[in-house]
Amino acid sequence: FTKCCQETGLLMVVKCRQENSALKDCLVGYYTDPSFYEECKAEYLKQREEYRATGIKKKRQKVASNV
Repeated sequence: FTKCCQETGLLMVVKCRQENSALKDCLVGYYTDPSFYEECKAEYLKQREEYRATGIKKKRQKVASNV
């Protein structure tokens, strides 16, 4: 999807529909997976506990693009 949008520019709304649909289907699969939800929840709670103990925010990781 990212590559299609970068190559297409402003016409991405029309030309990248198929890629966008595939991306949505993939994301819905993750968001409805109970084990993935629990994994994210546990990670968040761990970070929150660490922040409350130290008062220091942890830097966010940058996600590498699939380009």
